[in-house]
Amino acid sequence: MNYWLMKSEPEAYSIADLQQQNETIWDGVRNYQARNFLRQMDKGDLAFFYHSNTNTPNIAGLMRVVKKDIADPTQFEPESKYYDPKSSYESPRWQTVVVEFVETFSNPILLSILKEEFSAEELMLVRQGNRLSVMPVPEAVALKILAMKIS
Repeated sequence: MNYWLMKSEPEAYSIADLQQQNETIWDGVRNYQARNFLRQMDKGDLAFFYHSNTNTPNIAGLMRVVKKDIADPTQFEPESKYYDPKSSYESPRWQTVVVEFVETFSNPILLSILKEEFSAEELMLVRQGNRLSVMPVPEAVALKILAMKIS
């Protein structure tokens, strides 16, 4: 099993939205590196749900990949801001996954705490200028984050 971190602005889609729906397709990713990480995900992988672009950015909870290698449907919808006219059903450019809710952390783990606990080499999230919305989390770091949610 691998671990990931996936960002969403809570006003757009929050951990509470995922909890209410139980599962969702993680659509709208339009960065090639983030897309490549999505392509590497396997069913059963765990992902930290990160609330970004908020006064207190934080890891808010946990979700699990339940389906992989899904063509992002928004790339085919001309009315979508994620529409990609160069993509086709035969050869989609943007793949994604379906995730399910696992848990909300009773005490979200703030970005400021993550910066104190992890170096930029350990956790991509704390690297200066990192704006990726999907990134891998090394197992040792993931286990430490999971331990932090309890304390």
